[in-house]
Amino acid sequence: MEPLKGLILSGGKGTRLRPITHTSAKQLVPVANKPVLFYGIEAMAAAGIEEVGIIIAPDTGPEIEQVAGDGSRFGVRITYLLQDEPLGLAHAVLTAEPFLGTSPFVMYLGDNLLQGGISDLVAAFREHQPDALILLTAVPDPENYGVAELAPAPAGETGQVVRLVEKPQQPATDLALVGVYMFTGQIHDAARAIEPSARGELEITDAIQHLVDSGMRVEPHIVRGWWKDTGRLEDMLEANRLILDTQVERLDGELIDSRVDGRVVIEAGARLERTTVRGPAIIGAGARLTDCYVGPYTAIGERCEITASEVEHSILLAGCTVSDLDGRMESSLLGRNVSVRRGDRQPRAYRFMVGDNSDISIL
Repeated sequence: MEPLKGLILSGGKGTRLRPITHTSAKQLVPVANKPVLFYGIEAMAAAGIEEVGIIIAPDTGPEIEQVAGDGSRFGVRITYLLQDEPLGLAHAVLTAEPFLGTSPFVMYLGDNLLQGGISDLVAAFREHQPDALILLTAVPDPENYGVAELAPAPAGETGQVVRLVEKPQQPATDLALVGVYMFTGQIHDAARAIEPSARGELEITDAIQHLVDSGMRVEPHIVRGWWKDTGRLEDMLEANRLILDTQVERLDGELIDSRVDGRVVIEAGARLERTTVRGPAIIGAGARLTDCYVGPYTAIGERCEITASEVEHSILLAGCTVSDLDGRMESSLLGRNVSVRRGDRQPRAYRFMVGDNSDISIL
């Protein structure tokens, strides 16, 4: 098999993560202080893929290019591919055809996270050489996903894919398509052969079904570890928790009368005074924490300033300020340079300046 290329889809509007995504691509929102997109690029590099194309949208593409660069820091070469409109995953494949040529390739949705990377999958694809290999995982709500039906197979084996249905009302199985796929060049003809779906998109499930109907071999690979689509706040926080659970303790910052318990990373240039951090947690470079408690599963971005406050199970992007909170801030996602503080006026009152589509809970 000729060398695999990589294709990462990094368009999309990120409507479920507004207001954060009004000003930033959803693939650049950080998990454990690293943009979600970087995990996909690193997974490809670890699997030995050297040529990576990234599908970008006109509005967020320039920011993604600026942040990810030419790929040299990841050990890959990145080519950016503009998809003018979000017309479906199979349309993205056709958009990338000049870059991909006839090469086999891995397609990875840029806002997804997959435990353990893709090296095992790439090895299985090379060994079995199917026309396509799709990742599946059992989910409690298959009606919200593309769902695969498999042919009967002997005990201990997994049957080939016989049918794919996008968001079925009556799912035949609980096996959902994970946002990672492996294809040969046959997929381009399949994408050209299908019609847009009811929502006006060329669905990758229809293109894969076309491969099946044409007698091509589509193999499933069932994911045993976790997989996360980080499109919603709850998913971001869960992905943050899962990644922080795997990190190795590292204390490069300055601790003054402070205490750190568990798997905690404190980046160089961060300074903690009279502060307790219970891991897993990460404190970014240049952060200043004074008289604080930081609880488990918290990622505090670079240059954040937190004073006389408690924060837990939250993600704070770069440059946030949190000060003098009465209660604990938890299960929160703060965009860049957000300021959260308690006012000093009496009588006690709440005063907000909040962007579109925000969600504020006061308990």
